[in-house]
Amino acid sequence: MNALLGVIFHFLGGFSSGSFYLPYKKVKGWQWETFWLIGGVFSWIIVPPLAAFLTIPNFWEIIQNESSSILGLTFLFGALWGIGGFMYGLGVRYLGVALGSSIMLGLTMVIGSLVPSIYYEFSPEAGKDNIGLMFSSSWGQFVLLGLLVCVIGIIISGKAGVMKDKELQTESVDPHGTQVKTEYKFGLGLTVAIISGVLSACFNFGLEAGKPMASVANEAWKLANPNQGEFLFQNNVTYIVVLWGGMASNLIGCLYLSFKNKSYTDYTKKNVPVVKNTIFCALAGTMWFLQFFFYGMGESKMGNGPSSWILHMAFIILIANLWGVIIKEWKGVSKKTISTIVVGMIVMFISILIVGYGNSLR
Repeated sequence: MNALLGVIFHFLGGFSSGSFYLPYKKVKGWQWETFWLIGGVFSWIIVPPLAAFLTIPNFWEIIQNESSSILGLTFLFGALWGIGGFMYGLGVRYLGVALGSSIMLGLTMVIGSLVPSIYYEFSPEAGKDNIGLMFSSSWGQFVLLGLLVCVIGIIISGKAGVMKDKELQTESVDPHGTQVKTEYKFGLGLTVAIISGVLSACFNFGLEAGKPMASVANEAWKLANPNQGEFLFQNNVTYIVVLWGGMASNLIGCLYLSFKNKSYTDYTKKNVPVVKNTIFCALAGTMWFLQFFFYGMGESKMGNGPSSWILHMAFIILIANLWGVIIKEWKGVSKKTISTIVVGMIVMFISILIVGYGNSLR
């Protein structure tokens, strides 16, 4: 039952992340960095403390009482994750959207799911899954198989993207709907993609680093609610610190682009629907945070091990690709290309079933 609930919660998180960019498409007259920053105010600053306030009594005291080393490491991983997201744009610029996305998302999934378990192999900690246990247990073997299958699905989807670009011969558009100027440089692009993929996986590392804060919230809840299992919202306190780090790196990046492109004038432009734009940005930012809100709920049922991260990433990629089909981004391509992207989505869905089944064996 816990495995099924975990899959459902991760689906809700993946749906939020795979869909959050749709409200941004309704923003008029603002450049990317402008609406990304406004949305970020909600997703990084406003909504996370509000979610913690509504779910964790005295959440601020938990943060204040935590050691500076844990807070610093959690913040640092959040900042590195934010940098990885910004470097994503360079990856698709030098490799193209399909190939760049496939490499970066694949690396983020593999590194984010396996590195913590490898670390705990050499530094064992109670309640933490290590890589040796996964290879030696039937449930762990299924989770690793699901990871492999999902990476295959990403590769197939990337191949479909390459086919689409060749057939339509249009300017590249990244998964966020932003026009991308492609300058194919494989060596440089591969280097940037690897760095971005590694850094983007740091969000999961941040959750691991900030786990002591979640544990305090969890133990307090279990003391007040005996025999009720794990606290669904324990990670909400950790998200605040991780997203502070992400806020710092994204703020610097957005401000740099604002001055470079002189887009700081967007806020005072005439005939721009500022109120509507802000509402859409608020909606997008809130949906963006909800991916982590539901991730924490799924993690409380499945554990913050490889399975949670794999399911999170798989659902994001699956939902994003599905939206691409629904809003007719693939209109005008050949049946072979459509078949390829459908196969990619089916393979990723199979990976979700495999990981979910693996967790049911625990």
